[in-house]
Amino acid sequence: MQVMVGLYATSTLRATVYDAASRAASGPATPADLERLAAEAEDALGAMGRRPSTVIELEVVDEDGDGAGDVVVGRARAVPPRVVPPSIGGMIGFEEITAGARVRIERLR
Repeated sequence: MQVMVGLYATSTLRATVYDAASRAASGPATPADLERLAAEAEDALGAMGRRPSTVIELEVVDEDGDGAGDVVVGRARAVPPRVVPPSIGGMIGFEEITAGARVRIERLR
C-alpha cells in the first residue's frame, strides 16, 4: 500500500510542477508571477503541499545567451503521505520525492 501511495504522490507532484511551469511559460514570467504560481502549485497539492518540507521553485533560464529567458524550469521536492509508521521501516525510495519540468517559452516573431 505504501508503494502505491508513494507512486501516486510522485505522479501528482510531477503533474503539478509541469502545470505550474507551463502556466509560467505562457504568460509574463516576472519573479512575482513565478512566486505566485509556485505558491498556487503548492496549494493545489492539498495537505502534502502545506507541509514545510514541500518546496516548488520556478525560474526562467536563458539557454542561448541572448539575454531573454527561453525556458521555465520547475523543481519540486516533497515528503509523501505515509501509511506505514516510520518505526516499521523506510518507504522503499519514497522518503522524499522530487520532480522537475522544463517548458520552452514560445514567442511570436
